Amino acid sequence: MTDANPKPPGRPRSARAHQAIQQATLALLGEVGFAAMSIEAIAARAGVGKATIYRRYSSKDELVADAIESIREEVQLPDTGRLWTDLEALIENAAQITLTPLGRQSVAMILSSAASHPTFAQLYWDKYLEPRRRAFAIVIERAKARGEVAADLDPGLVFDAMSGIMLYATIFPPVAEPWQAYVRRALGLIVAESER
Repeated sequence: MTDANPKPPGRPRSARAHQAIQQATLALLGEVGFAAMSIEAIAARAGVGKATIYRRYSSKDELVADAIESIREEVQLPDTGRLWTDLEALIENAAQITLTPLGRQSVAMILSSAASHPTFAQLYWDKYLEPRRRAFAIVIERAKARGEVAADLDPGLVFDAMSGIMLYATIFPPVAEPWQAYVRRALGLIVAESER
């Protein structure tokens, strides 16, 4: 027997509430840090109920990871036909995202939260870093197919090295050259090409 009066679907998620939750999360993360912030405080700051947050996120870790990613644009993988022009496009894109007050703040929040909270670190790795790492492998595989790099070059290692160089240069900006030039030069020590 079917129900003649089926229940209507739940209330649609409010884009305004979602944005308020993310903004409240980022604000509190900057003010009190990951450990001290709570779902209750986020809900109060956002002007929503805790249930509204829990309908979207299963944990504080997931909420914080999503809020941080909301201010970091998705990097589009270039396909210029040459490894170093691809890498230069990625470096330039990263500079535009990272070298802003909000970008620097997000880097600081990610590092601080990941260093002191393994659950957050694992979630951020699984949800955001590892998919980007796999996508970046396409750039290196194209370069291998063109004979620009050694066939056994590890794409994951290149991604990790590039990320590490960028983070270091963001925290300790180079003084003798622009950020982009420093990252490019450091990456050149790792990725050797047959033709540069």
